[in-house]
Amino acid sequence: MKSAAILFCLAFAFAEISAAQNIITPANHIELFNGTNFDGFTFCMRSNAAPEKTWSVTNGVICCNGSAVGYFRTKQSYSNYVVTVEWRFLYVTPKKNNTGVLVHMQLPDKVWPPCVQNQGKSGRQGDLFVMSGVECKEHQGMNANTPVPLRGEPNENAIGQWDTNVTVCAGSDVKAVINGKLLNEITGCTVSSGFVGIQSEGADFEIRKMYLEPLK
Repeated sequence: MKSAAILFCLAFAFAEISAAQNIITPANHIELFNGTNFDGFTFCMRSNAAPEKTWSVTNGVICCNGSAVGYFRTKQSYSNYVVTVEWRFLYVTPKKNNTGVLVHMQLPDKVWPPCVQNQGKSGRQGDLFVMSGVECKEHQGMNANTPVPLRGEPNENAIGQWDTNVTVCAGSDVKAVINGKLLNEITGCTVSSGFVGIQSEGADFEIRKMYLEPLK
């Protein structure tokens, strides 16, 4: 029985590594969220919290109550794509208004993995974080926990309305586009492919669409 459990764990680890190595560059539209469940995703939650106590799917939308810190991510790895997330905060309370779109996520799963984050925090959507050792030209000389700040004024809608957060991943460059406005760009990132995910960091929010498109 013990041997069977070990073999299962090894098989799962091999599948994860294979997905990371088998990088897809989208040639067509890819729906990441099917509107029904979390097929195609996996979870990583701090202190091994049960994902189903934070994440759910209700009436065709992903619901996050922010009760535990962590993320869900694609099982497939991608490069050179545009990822669009349509989301909204249900309400905002102090220190509970934070999330983010994670791109170029690397193994092993942990909170937080090496990746680039298109900030989803209320009032700061468009900040770009390079996380857990990832770097870019615009971030050199800055504190590790300091983002490359968005350019100009935020372009978010009022709380309760849907925002469209777009992350353009072209080689080692990443752009943040919020509700159709280019707000940020970083270049020369030390990661250029990986998984795509969404953070839970205390916020109560919903996602109605999450999809990839080829670069134009």
